[in-house]
Amino acid sequence: MFRLTDLPALNACLNATSALFLILGYRAIRRLEIDRHRRWMIAAAITSAVFLASYLTYHARVGSVPFRGAGWLRPVYYAILLPHVLLAGVIVPLALFTVYRAWTGKLAAHRRIARVTLPVWLFVSLSGVVVFVMLYYAPV
Repeated sequence: MFRLTDLPALNACLNATSALFLILGYRAIRRLEIDRHRRWMIAAAITSAVFLASYLTYHARVGSVPFRGAGWLRPVYYAILLPHVLLAGVIVPLALFTVYRAWTGKLAAHRRIARVTLPVWLFVSLSGVVVFVMLYYAPV
């Protein structure tokens, strides 16, 4: 049986999977494999959308989860969390706009914005995994 308490681990897995899909999509486009790039990027977008739904569901039911770590870990956690949260708020419209540009065939504009979107999206996905590990597995 799947429990509410399982959602943070699921969310971390979805973030890691999204990051992997982004990397594979980037690799595909560098090799000029357009169809493969499109499939990986759609997979990354779907995975991120499922993550967002799961994340919002969890926090609507549980609220915020305080960081219990101490010492030097505390400022490190917040140094990762702050840009993660700020960029997470930016990445949704940025990714949607980037996908829209590709979908409508405005490829030059898509390439320009994708150069910004990819590193931001990767950072948000990977830092989300780090935040999860630090939040749930940091020594108290």
